[in-house]
Amino acid sequence: MPNPASPRDSRGPLDAPVPPGLLAPPELNREAWDRAGRLLLAKMIGAFAYEEIVRPTVEPATDNPGSAGEGRGHYGFALDDGSTVTFLARRGAYGGWQVDPDSVRRTGRAAPADEQAGRPLPPPEPFTDPVRFLALARRTLGVDGATFGHLVRELTATLAADTRLHSTALPVARLADLGYAELEGHQTGHPWLVLNKGRLGFSADDAARWSPEARTPAALPWIAVRTDLAGYRGVESLATPDRLYARELDAPVREAFAAALRARGLDPAAYLYLPIHPWQWTEMILPLFAPAVADQAIVPLPSDGDVRLPQQSIRTFLNLSRPERHTVKLPLSILNTLVWRGLPTERTVAAPAVTAWVQGLCERDAFLRDECRVILLGEVASVAVEHPVYDRVTEVPYQYKELLGAIWREPLPPRLAPGERARTLAALLHTDPQGRAFTAELVARSGLAPTVWLRRLFSALLPPLLRFLYRYGTVFSPHGENAIVVFDGQDVPVRLAIKDFVDDINVSAEHLPEHDSMPDDVREVLLTEEPSFLTQFIHSGLFVGVFRFLAPLCEDQLGVPEAEFWALVRDEIVRHQARFPDEKERYETFDLLTPRIDRLCLNRNRLHTDGYRDRPERPHATVHGTVANPLATAE
Repeated sequence: MPNPASPRDSRGPLDAPVPPGLLAPPELNREAWDRAGRLLLAKMIGAFAYEEIVRPTVEPATDNPGSAGEGRGHYGFALDDGSTVTFLARRGAYGGWQVDPDSVRRTGRAAPADEQAGRPLPPPEPFTDPVRFLALARRTLGVDGATFGHLVRELTATLAADTRLHSTALPVARLADLGYAELEGHQTGHPWLVLNKGRLGFSADDAARWSPEARTPAALPWIAVRTDLAGYRGVESLATPDRLYARELDAPVREAFAAALRARGLDPAAYLYLPIHPWQWTEMILPLFAPAVADQAIVPLPSDGDVRLPQQSIRTFLNLSRPERHTVKLPLSILNTLVWRGLPTERTVAAPAVTAWVQGLCERDAFLRDECRVILLGEVASVAVEHPVYDRVTEVPYQYKELLGAIWREPLPPRLAPGERARTLAALLHTDPQGRAFTAELVARSGLAPTVWLRRLFSALLPPLLRFLYRYGTVFSPHGENAIVVFDGQDVPVRLAIKDFVDDINVSAEHLPEHDSMPDDVREVLLTEEPSFLTQFIHSGLFVGVFRFLAPLCEDQLGVPEAEFWALVRDEIVRHQARFPDEKERYETFDLLTPRIDRLCLNRNRLHTDGYRDRPERPHATVHGTVANPLATAE
């Protein structure tokens, strides 16, 4: 037996190779974290105040920096321990709040002895930590303990993503030169949802590899799924899987896939091919479809060799190697921005039929086709794979019915005319570290006066949306990520492209003659809403969700007062209505100019309505009271 005091034997276990140490992301440093936290706390206070989760009151301005100025004031509210958060904010349209990130302060409570002696409160301190704010305001916010635990996790993940974005941010002058796919990796996410990059289910390594802000192209693996589990659907031009694969896969790749199956003694004709997210394969498919893998009903294949880039929706990949090839949308069972990011089996199956109906409306409508020249990026082919157990139990949480499948969406580049370029609407809200807005850069490049440029923007975006609403009783959710602005060579907005509309399309519950062309399989899957609520998709998706943030930005950086901004929006709506006077009844049925609208709330859903509980259906936005509609009186 060796002497414990003697030198260690060179062959002993302690001399085995030492694994590499743990690494922390270089951008995760105090300066970057504090900057991200300061911005996110201001966003959180403004979003919670808008949804009346907190109800700030006017506060004295003596200890807050800055000048209130026109439309600005000092506000505050109490935290759970009796301390007070104060801040400078500007009130805006739809009851919005724009909080100055540098102005947030916390004033503590006086000690009992100081209170009895009449001594003043301690001076306010700068407050920049949104996680600490959550801890100090849990009861004020009405958040239960279970929700709070998940909330801190989702908030911290969002902050880590924001820190990475801020640490790698580019000036808008450089961003304006990026292509559509590359620009997506620089966006900061949903402007209204506070917890917009939680991605629950991802590890830190997963986020560093697969998040949009990682900006890391990847070659996706494929799988083969036997046709007794998988079903294919395609529009007429892609009616069979062979037609799709002939366009998407080179002949040597198709042969390699078939050879991999034949090597196992399997018949390639009995299988469908689809790409798969590597995370989904490891985390969900291997555990939950293990019997099918064991039975060779699901067979892993190599990559097709094309390099793709994840977009803001995180489960959508653009093809960088072959931009003319389809975009692919894949299920990703992570919880992000309120919902699990899978692919609902029913909608995956129906996607090509919905695409054909909506695109058919557009192709037969001269106004949409020839004047608006709207681009509808159709989901033209799909493979849906049912889970043999989950899909047969109604009460199962919906995340388990969205596990496996793929949707092929038409690519954008071939639809653009020479000289045109496209950017998601969300890009217009982006501000660089120097404080310059992306919109200001584009307006400067266009050479147009700001009000003229905004008129061009509204005339590109609104007419096609209004036509679908008034004529066809159909709305999309034209939020910042789904609505794409197409610009000419001088960066002037010229038309609208819409993607991901199959998931977001809603039709009027009140029958219209224009719905008679709707096939039964489309009718069965489309969501319906009463006409009075259908307008909410334009209000909440576009006006509240994008323009509410764009208007103050244009006032600050373009010199266009908010009142004038909303007057320009109203003018475009009124101009469209005057253009088609025979639809006057529809303008009253789908009234965008009503004095008040419902206040839809997204953050309340997470904090109060649904929290993090499982449910059999996807959640919807919460309605809380009403807000004044700036379009009702804008002049």
